[in-house]
Amino acid sequence: MSGTCEIRWARPVDPDTAAHLVVLLDDTERARLPRFRLPADRARYLAAHALTRLVLADAVGADPAELRFDRTCRCGEQHGKPVLPGGPGFSLTHAGDVVGVAVHSGPVGLDVERARPLSDITAMAAHVRSPGEAVADEAAFFTLWTRKEALLKATGEGLSAPMSDITLGPDGVLGWVGAGAPTQPVWLRDLRPAPGYAGAVAGLGPDPLAVRESDGDDLLRAP
Repeated sequence: MSGTCEIRWARPVDPDTAAHLVVLLDDTERARLPRFRLPADRARYLAAHALTRLVLADAVGADPAELRFDRTCRCGEQHGKPVLPGGPGFSLTHAGDVVGVAVHSGPVGLDVERARPLSDITAMAAHVRSPGEAVADEAAFFTLWTRKEALLKATGEGLSAPMSDITLGPDGVLGWVGAGAPTQPVWLRDLRPAPGYAGAVAGLGPDPLAVRESDGDDLLRAP
């Protein structure tokens, strides 16, 4: 088993009241921030990216504003999944009033979703479940969704790969087909982000010794 997977959860932060967090972002992140039309989206983006920098900086002993990420996509442009060269694996996520970051020694994926009524759960479930899975209600749907998105984030595929390629059972992954299927072992854990939310973390390689969730709001407060 490998080391502990650390997860921090926090609430969104309004950029207009958090100059101390905005200055931590790099040029790419600061340029993207005002492009979000809705204030809630800007608040989630800032909190998730600032939290990621603060948690990673603590892990590697660096200034959070000095961290430089490689965002090279398969197409060669700088809009892919961010990687910290020489640093641990990490994954960020946000939904509703929750943002989160997971940091682990190997590839890791984190997802959170706000549980809510679905107008056509049968149609939506058809895109998520494999032939060997069943989705009885919204709670089951969001549990399945977060588990599979966490797994796809860990591989780097994200939602470009079909969730239906993965079949899950009570103890984790039962089967995985398709071009994006990993050749190494995978691990998966359900999380407790906040009441009314489903969450999951997954990774490639040996199971971690522990998965530890903690509050990250204190990191985002002004000094």
